[in-house]
Amino acid sequence: MPDDSVKPMDYKQAGVDIEAGERAVREIKNKVRSTFNGNVLSELGSFGGLYRIDDAWQKPILVSSTDGVGTKLLIAIQAEVLNTVGQDLVNHCVNDILVQGAKPLFFLDYIGVGKLDVTNIAQIIDGFVDACKENSCALIGGEMAEMPGLYKAKDFDLAGTIVGMVEADNLLPRQNIKAGDVLIGLPSSGLHTNGYSLARKVLFERMNLKIDSYIEELSSTLAECLLKIHLSYLSTVSSYLTDAGFKAMAHITGGGISGNLKRILPPGISAEIDFSKHIIPPIFHIIRKGGKISEQVMRQTFNLGIGMICVMSQDLATKFMIEQRALYLGELVGGLALPEVRFK
Repeated sequence: MPDDSVKPMDYKQAGVDIEAGERAVREIKNKVRSTFNGNVLSELGSFGGLYRIDDAWQKPILVSSTDGVGTKLLIAIQAEVLNTVGQDLVNHCVNDILVQGAKPLFFLDYIGVGKLDVTNIAQIIDGFVDACKENSCALIGGEMAEMPGLYKAKDFDLAGTIVGMVEADNLLPRQNIKAGDVLIGLPSSGLHTNGYSLARKVLFERMNLKIDSYIEELSSTLAECLLKIHLSYLSTVSSYLTDAGFKAMAHITGGGISGNLKRILPPGISAEIDFSKHIIPPIFHIIRKGGKISEQVMRQTFNLGIGMICVMSQDLATKFMIEQRALYLGELVGGLALPEVRFK
């Protein structure tokens, strides 16, 4: 029999604050709207985002990708710096479709939290908004889910989906990749969004460092180094995407240089990487030494200071390296049936 003395429950008592969610939407609405362009036909809060494809496209191909930030979020939570991980996520997604020649049209986010804090949500959204503006990308929708049974109070998770467009004639990688093409590296800002589980294990458990430890070799605190924003390479390569000599790109994420470069190499073509002139940033040396990590594991786990590798003709490579802050990394070679990446 029901106990009449027991007060009735509501959703807030179960840990979900609907009013806080509504306040969060009101707080971020104008910020999100600032990323809109004339092709956005919907308002924040609609069941779906509407985006019009303008008439400038001749043979358009949609390119989409979904990703997260991984355990870099734990660093952000520890450091109480929440406005950069949104930028990380947008830029990561932009790069993932950029390697197919696509420029971003719109982005959608997902935020799962243990307890909805309006101030924290606003900081995360600030990161999304800043990066979307920098990449000329509209933030047309998203989802905030308060799930106290799944996340601890201060915990949260992020995921993002991006949709971009490329003309069919400019789709990458191109079919004209061949032996003798040059590998050009674009520097990363640090770990970007990969390898943080191993980095945290080494830095915090093996080396007993703290999030606010000042590291002389880094000229910064550990938090400042580990939270450096994942770079977007859209502005760097945008003007080269229609050049037939610009043939492919590999976004260096999980799997490192070898794992990601192999994804774009055609049968019979391999890559030879020459690191002799590349200065690996100090954070990677600290992690390697502190964890006694083998060179092979470091290469499989981290970008080692290279965020994107571009494959291009020798003629274009000379021009590209003069015009951009880019590094010669090696060349493509023939002779093997299955693509390999070899380090000199």
